[in-house]
Amino acid sequence: MIKKEIDPETANQIKKELAELRAQLDSQKKQKKKAAKPKVEKPKKKAAKPKVEKPKKKAAKPKVEKPKKKAAKPKVEKPKKKVAKPKVEKPKKPTKAEIAQARKDAKAAKEKAEADAKAAKEAAERTPEDDLEEQFSDEQIRNFTIEKMDMDRLTNKVCEIIADFEENGMLQSDLWKKLKLNSRDGSRLALRLERRGLISREKILQKGRWTYKLIIEQAPIKLESLIDAPCLTCTVEQKCDVENAYPAPSPLHCQLIEDWVTIEFSKKKK
Repeated sequence: MIKKEIDPETANQIKKELAELRAQLDSQKKQKKKAAKPKVEKPKKKAAKPKVEKPKKKAAKPKVEKPKKKAAKPKVEKPKKKVAKPKVEKPKKPTKAEIAQARKDAKAAKEKAEADAKAAKEAAERTPEDDLEEQFSDEQIRNFTIEKMDMDRLTNKVCEIIADFEENGMLQSDLWKKLKLNSRDGSRLALRLERRGLISREKILQKGRWTYKLIIEQAPIKLESLIDAPCLTCTVEQKCDVENAYPAPSPLHCQLIEDWVTIEFSKKKK
């Protein structure tokens, strides 16, 4: 057999027709299946059971208050831990040079403090006589004279008055009043006698003011003290000598002189 060739248009038309036929067959099959199944009625729901009332709950028992818990004990705060001490750095050991310098500075500071204290003390204890003493030289003080006065006689008189007070001395202000001298002349006279070694001056605090007390150093010789001296009527006075050895006459081991001194001393005490 000889196969006939089909043109493309015819082939396409045949394919369309076959597709339509297939679609019709499928729809018929579906309709037949639906017609074949009988309708099955669903069973009706069971009648609802009558509600049975549940028995009421028993009356609630009255609440019994539970005893309150015991009051909680107050919390005792535990002592706080000690604060850690800050670390103190150990000082470095000073060098020998630093130690030497420190000693030198300390010595200088001590000397300065002592000098300041001494200066302050001197300033507090300063008297008008101190100022007067600085105004005159030693020569002016030694040659000091008071107009219309015999300075030798005045010197002896001052020494006699001061000697009566012995080692206790007397205030220079009292002496000037007794001699009717002003404080300027009296102070210069006291300085003159001190320079000659006849008296000494001692600074004292009197009624809140600094002044001087005059003390005799060399008592003047009085003629009255020689009246009863055994040497004036001694028969061996010409042979008497301090270099003589006993039993040769000497004032160092003379019983007459010893008795005379004892009597005069007891008179002075009375």
